[in-house]
Amino acid sequence: MVGLRLAACALLLAGWAAAGAAELSSLRTERQDDGIYLSATVKFELSPVVEDALLKGIPLIFVAEAEIYRSRWYWTDKRVALASRSLRLAYQPLTRRWRLSQADGSSAPRVALAQSYDSLAEAQGAIERISSWKIAESSEVDASEHFLNFRFRLDLSQLPRPFQIGMAGQREWQIALERSQRLRLERRGDYPQAADK
Repeated sequence: MVGLRLAACALLLAGWAAAGAAELSSLRTERQDDGIYLSATVKFELSPVVEDALLKGIPLIFVAEAEIYRSRWYWTDKRVALASRSLRLAYQPLTRRWRLSQADGSSAPRVALAQSYDSLAEAQGAIERISSWKIAESSEVDASEHFLNFRFRLDLSQLPRPFQIGMAGQREWQIALERSQRLRLERRGDYPQAADK
């Protein structure tokens, strides 16, 4: 089952890599006393069409998701944890500043952080860096073999309806990536290991 999951993710990754939308330059997980934490660096470029939409006041929602699965030889892998984070980027013409709001949770998201930036490059840099994000409780991940599935995407379903019409297949709006790998839990201070590809 694990081999099928990794093969499917490799095909998806190859498709997204062909589009050149986003890439994952680092991904690491860490076990602390109160939970499992994820840090990642995602790199992507905004096309001129997307930047123009932002400047016209259309907010963009980026979504990061992390799932942890326990490997089972007798049945399909069991999902033991799921975490979701939304990042809303909007331009404020009156102040000429960029506002980034972060909300954690999938069913009833709550805003955990809202910050303003002087430039789009600064705001995008904050989106690209995910640092010490709690994705599971320590009790949910035991000594069994576990796998991590990490996804990042621009959520086109949250754009206004006129933008969604005819957007399918337009590469300018496609920002997405997925990485699946064995879960390697480091302790704070451990030397970071390279992620599987």
